[in-house]
Amino acid sequence: MGSGLSVLAAVDATKLPAASTQKDITYAKDIKPILQASCFNCHGDRNPKGGINLTSLENVLKGGKDGKIVEVGSGEKSLIVEAVSQLNPKTSMPLKPRAPRGGMAGTNAPAGGPPATPPPAPAKPLTPEQVGLVRAWIDQGAK
Repeated sequence: MGSGLSVLAAVDATKLPAASTQKDITYAKDIKPILQASCFNCHGDRNPKGGINLTSLENVLKGGKDGKIVEVGSGEKSLIVEAVSQLNPKTSMPLKPRAPRGGMAGTNAPAGGPPATPPPAPAKPLTPEQVGLVRAWIDQGAK
């Protein structure tokens, strides 16, 4: 295992949102739309950060450079649950937006050129209900 999973010890599992009571949760039907809305900008097919590509079930289960992010059958021990729950500032995802360096956003256009492309809207953190759904999905076998 990579160093990522050792960080889990820093999170009190009792503070995680409770696993959803929904049954028959699947990646394709229930989890992918949540991850697509909040995670694909950084963990999609193009240059996934940390080697973590969340666009398919196979990729999620494979993990990233630091190892697995899903411990099938144990949502509370899965790094992805810790990250999306935002209980540990060192692993919280999505990252909080940072202020642009060197001035205001959108002012870096060349003189006389078209305006700069505005930065993408910051990703929204998962709600406690969504975290509970991800946790239940993993508890139910991450299918």
